[in-house]
Amino acid sequence: MELQYYREMQKSLEEMESGTNLAQKRIYLFGHCNATEELADLLMEKGYGVTAILDNSEAKHGMEYRRLPIVAPHTILREPAEQTIVCIVTRFYEAMYAQLRALGFTGEVRKLVDYNTYAEYSLSRETLERKKTRVEHGRVLIDCLEKKYPGHFRVFCPFAALGDVYFCMSYLPYFLEKRGISKYMVCVPSGSCVKVAELFDECPVEVMQQRELDAAIQAELYIQDENAFIAHQDRPYVVNLSRALYHKRIPLEKVYRCGVFGLSDRTEPNPPMHWKPYPDLNRIEKNRAVILSPYAKSVTALPAAIWQDIVAHFRTKGYQIFTNVTGAEQPLEGTMPVSPQICEMRSVVEQAGTFIGIRSGICDVIRTAECRKIALYPDYNYCDTKWKSIDIYAIEGFENIVVTR
Repeated sequence: MELQYYREMQKSLEEMESGTNLAQKRIYLFGHCNATEELADLLMEKGYGVTAILDNSEAKHGMEYRRLPIVAPHTILREPAEQTIVCIVTRFYEAMYAQLRALGFTGEVRKLVDYNTYAEYSLSRETLERKKTRVEHGRVLIDCLEKKYPGHFRVFCPFAALGDVYFCMSYLPYFLEKRGISKYMVCVPSGSCVKVAELFDECPVEVMQQRELDAAIQAELYIQDENAFIAHQDRPYVVNLSRALYHKRIPLEKVYRCGVFGLSDRTEPNPPMHWKPYPDLNRIEKNRAVILSPYAKSVTALPAAIWQDIVAHFRTKGYQIFTNVTGAEQPLEGTMPVSPQICEMRSVVEQAGTFIGIRSGICDVIRTAECRKIALYPDYNYCDTKWKSIDIYAIEGFENIVVTR
């Protein structure tokens, strides 16, 4: 979970505490994901009892997180509505809220993180005034971008997802060529996203805080700016490609290639070219090491026993075992830490010879690396579709494995 959203979740919870006696409530969370797990942790740290996690994926029913059962949404109907509260921190609040009401749940439903300020359908004067203020602020931000990058076409990547930025930069040159655009800049919400974009081109890349980025995008849409493009499929502001996934299995890369950029399905992605060698490669034994990548901000963690088994397996083979860590992340027990920059990641995994990671954006970053690459997928459905995560995110050239325990 991004730090800014975690802080927003903390603030929302504090506000909820001031107006609601949570200790007297049956607390349910909706949507099993990394953010929900962090909310569960926060609630339990504060001494509140969480009853269960609601989730639409039948594959998750019967599973647990810290002894919290994961159950079907209709389970909540067993509870007295006036004594029950549902807390949501996923990106799908609107759909989840509507589902609960359709089921007949009349209790309190609270959104603790506002990822998608576009999906607010109220026509109240307050909402309209707030949106008007956001557009005006967004216009100021656009003016600043125009002054800083005169004559540049603007490309916006709305979310801090490394894989999404990777797909954008892979296919963006074809899109720009079709439009005859030679000067462009890219706006992203994090420094890590900048590093991914810089693998492909030396174009200007601007980091904007998520709220600022949202405001600028809303203004671009409002003024119908032909000098800007929002390179993402999963918001209702330009296209609504994600809805097609309810009817047909479409891998995410194809959604970008064909849906977002309107290219032929035969179009080959442009590979990243601006790599750098990791300065401490000599500490990694050539083709006798494994790089483990167990952490991801947007994916629920795999059971610790999975990684313990992997570590034990490679120890018996006499391999060096490294855990890729950033910030405060800790290496897995029995492994050594390694912290390459994004542009150095390819050299590290090629030196080691083997990479095993939970399916996350770092897997996209090393797509073109020449080594054994294994991506591990939690056994869950993509959003509320019938497709498994591996159906949407599988990567050619990887051994794609679903973890079922």
